[in-house]
Amino acid sequence: MNLEKKKEITDELRGKFSRSEIVILTDYKGLNVAAVTELRRKLREAEVDFKVVKNTLLRRAAEGTVAEPLKDSFTGPSAVAMSYKDPVAPAKVLTEFAKSNDKLEIRAAAMGGRLLSVEDIKALSALPSREALLGQVLSVMNAVPTSFVRVLSGIPQKFLYLLQAIREQKEAQ
Repeated sequence: MNLEKKKEITDELRGKFSRSEIVILTDYKGLNVAAVTELRRKLREAEVDFKVVKNTLLRRAAEGTVAEPLKDSFTGPSAVAMSYKDPVAPAKVLTEFAKSNDKLEIRAAAMGGRLLSVEDIKALSALPSREALLGQVLSVMNAVPTSFVRVLSGIPQKFLYLLQAIREQKEAQ
């Protein structure tokens, strides 16, 4: 590979790293072509980029980006998964895939300039999807005004019950 091609790959990766919400580093050694193809398909469906690149190029591209905390982890066969929208999606896909394929090893991740351990990635994968979280927030936001309206409507209702009781009491006398 000539120097121009290396610079082009490094610049492309640096751009992807800088736009990424999360970068997850994996070791794909031992996976056959069919398994890697299946993994790439699942990641593509989740709108996640998956790249296999030389470690020296990864180190250079990571400088000054979200992936910089991973620089020391770029050893051995390395592949990176990058998500630009949802940091939970690649964690979910990779941990589910790693459960069925023991050859895929999740090594570390970088999110928001912080290094995440494998346990952090598993915890992240246990979170609901972005859409589910937004739905939960929306339901909570909707519940507050609904409860407030119920409380306000209860006041005239109780007042009417009081008037009804007074009327019944006067009729009984």
